[in-house]
Amino acid sequence: MFFVRFCAEVVNRKKWTLSFPLVAALAGASLVAACGSKTDSGPAPAASAGASRAGTAAPISVTTLLARQRDFDVNLQAIGTVAAVSSVDVKPQTTSVLTRVHVQEGQFVRAGDLLFSLDARADEANVAKARAQMAKDEAALADAQRQLVRSRDLIAKNFISQGALDTNQAQVESQLATVAADRAALNAAELSLSYTRVKAPGAGRLGTVNVYAGTAVQANQTTLVTITQLDPVSVAFNLPQSNLEAALAGLKGGGIRVTAKLPENKGAVQGRLQFVDSVVDAATGTVKAKARFDNREAQLWPGAFVNVELTAGTLKDAVVIPLASIIQSTRGPIVYVVQDGRAVIRKIQVLASQADEAAVTGVQGGDRVVLEGRQNLRPDSAVVERAVGSAKP
Repeated sequence: MFFVRFCAEVVNRKKWTLSFPLVAALAGASLVAACGSKTDSGPAPAASAGASRAGTAAPISVTTLLARQRDFDVNLQAIGTVAAVSSVDVKPQTTSVLTRVHVQEGQFVRAGDLLFSLDARADEANVAKARAQMAKDEAALADAQRQLVRSRDLIAKNFISQGALDTNQAQVESQLATVAADRAALNAAELSLSYTRVKAPGAGRLGTVNVYAGTAVQANQTTLVTITQLDPVSVAFNLPQSNLEAALAGLKGGGIRVTAKLPENKGAVQGRLQFVDSVVDAATGTVKAKARFDNREAQLWPGAFVNVELTAGTLKDAVVIPLASIIQSTRGPIVYVVQDGRAVIRKIQVLASQADEAAVTGVQGGDRVVLEGRQNLRPDSAVVERAVGSAKP
């Protein structure tokens, strides 16, 4: 617009005769020239900056570790439940009244230790009665035997008949049977009397004592106390179906070593695999197993949960790499390997893992696997290796 006004003003002053179309053409040419100059000069600086950045890309600093080839133990981990080898509810075998408690709750007892005493007066009377009856019948037997001896002497002299001798012989045999019955009755009475003294059927730790002196108890119904065996003790857990063959092979060889880790990092206890169930659970694909542990110090308590670990097999000459070097991608697990100063992707398959190591395929022994700095890598990135544990630049 400024150019148009200038031209009009010159025409008016100089009295030049110019047509309006000519003025408009000159103004349009000036604007086109100005716009063309800006368009041509704009992209040049940006392209120059991009080319400068591409030319100054620095190698990525990483740490590497050599992949090692060695035997790798396949360890299984599971959550197990401590179970007592035996747990017995002690019940009376006769109906009576409790007269005395000889033990305390939580006490350790041995097999045969006296636990409770019941009222034994009636049973003691029955035993005395049976003994007296047996003594009476034994005396009658002795008399019958003496009569038989006399009868044999007399029949030798023809003083008595054979019938009399046979009668005396029958009396002796009858008394022998009577004495045998009395002896059986006495044994039964003594057995009933023994039921009034309740003894420990096995060694273990006593639970809660449910009765006190004066309590009336029912035969085979009232639970007096529970005895739980704590040494040895069992741990029950589940094994994957895929490791069933190795577990069965371990049983034939004396049992696979099993480690039970105590809660709160209080140590571990070593045991042996003792049992593998004969049925696989179709819902979970696992099989039940039990391990036996010595528990002299009572570290394992029935009902408690422990972490169980056992070696199910060994991978011979497996390639072992750090577990931290594995990257989970959309194509599966991968690792970066340094070759000729460049990062190369290797697709791997994890066979087994233990602690901070993994046995894999897809990597060769001696390959330099990237451990730190892998998150910054891209395929074929230039890298510079540094010592493990050194500070990042």
